[in-house]
Amino acid sequence: MHHTIAKEQLAQYFQVSQDDVLILDRLKGGMSNSNYVCEINNQKYTFRIPGKNAHVFVDRNREIETLELIASLHIDGNALVHIDPVTGYKISHYIEGISLLAKNPSDYYEAAATVLHQLHDANLATSLDYQPYQRLSNYEALVHQEGIEHDPSYFEIRDKFLALRDYLDSFPKVFCHNDSQPSNFIDIGDKLVLVDWEFGGLNDPLYDIACYGNFDFQFAKELLPIYLDRTPTLDEWKRLYLWRTFQCLQWHNVALYKEAIGLSAELHLDFKQIARNYITKANALYDGFLSLS
Repeated sequence: MHHTIAKEQLAQYFQVSQDDVLILDRLKGGMSNSNYVCEINNQKYTFRIPGKNAHVFVDRNREIETLELIASLHIDGNALVHIDPVTGYKISHYIEGISLLAKNPSDYYEAAATVLHQLHDANLATSLDYQPYQRLSNYEALVHQEGIEHDPSYFEIRDKFLALRDYLDSFPKVFCHNDSQPSNFIDIGDKLVLVDWEFGGLNDPLYDIACYGNFDFQFAKELLPIYLDRTPTLDEWKRLYLWRTFQCLQWHNVALYKEAIGLSAELHLDFKQIARNYITKANALYDGFLSLS
């Protein structure tokens, strides 16, 4: 099915026969999209097919605006060829490299900090905002629409986090990637590039540092002083713990939604258990925040 879509769309865009479109591989990583490496006239491309109901989480016009906004920074490999804002199908030049998902993220702190500083320090002028609290509310509504009731334990930790909203809002925002987990950093040999800009928007820069701890929060904790080039202040440690707590609440809702629409069976992943794990992590992170005070 996906191979057929890729061949049809690529043939149409490049105005070649479908027989001239070769599907070489499917890229590993990611639970939302399917990405295929393709070859046309000896040139390699990647073709993205968004996952089921991905449109409820991602505004493709915002993604296009983000990629145009960061193009001058050359931190994403400038690989974009075309995005269909309706379907979300995306054609990019293939970037030869290895995702940090397949490497040790602790070996790349300096390189990751460099990329994030290029983004955060660029003073990009935009009205695009990540709007974390509104986003969380929207995700909760999606879960509710599917007939799923949140466990009381979710609201307990969520409300503890939201009680600190004014504190978090007191810090300046910059343009952030907002999903800068290791799997989205690609080692291309002489530097890293950062891919998958579906969630770009204004936010606390330490949100991106917290994302680096997606697989292991220790990576975020070790990246923070390198990113700052000094010992973090108490407030900076607090923000790191709180934003990672938020990210777990956010992805808890995404996992519940994916379970509700049948993706556990389709992708052979237990999204119900994944959702539970995120609440466990959120509580542990919040306890870590409290221990800093």
